[in-house]
Amino acid sequence: MPNWGYTFKDRLVNLDRDRIAIASGRDMRCSPKKTREVTNAIKGMRLADAKKFLEDVILMKRAVPFKRHKKEVPHRGGLDQFKWGIGRFPKKSAKLVYDVLLNAESNAEFKTLDIEKVKILHAATLRGRRMKRYIERAHGRSTPYFKTLTHVEIILIETK
Repeated sequence: MPNWGYTFKDRLVNLDRDRIAIASGRDMRCSPKKTREVTNAIKGMRLADAKKFLEDVILMKRAVPFKRHKKEVPHRGGLDQFKWGIGRFPKKSAKLVYDVLLNAESNAEFKTLDIEKVKILHAATLRGRRMKRYIERAHGRSTPYFKTLTHVEIILIETK
């Protein structure tokens, strides 16, 4: 079994471990670029606001602002909260991040944290391993193509 480290581990030393809840999703089959934009959009939100935002993205009511991976991405309405106009509706990534967020909420409830005061302290996306596949071609040849898996980690903290 691999030893999954967290990218936030060095900054967790200064925090009270009884007030934080950690959850991660490993080797998820979604785009790391789109998932990065989703996690950056929910970073710093309260738990209820983040859940509502992800539900709206899944239902295609609100767009996720694309700040880094934005080449040829059209403008969308409703991105005034982020002061950004460029966005998309990454439904699959939002669904998988939502599942990890529900897991983090369950971990917070288990630690008896007050759910109304819980806020997302850290949300990160990392590229996972690459699965190699082949497309069959003419004359006995083949062309490789790759699918990159994604790791997501979310840390919640109870504010005062």
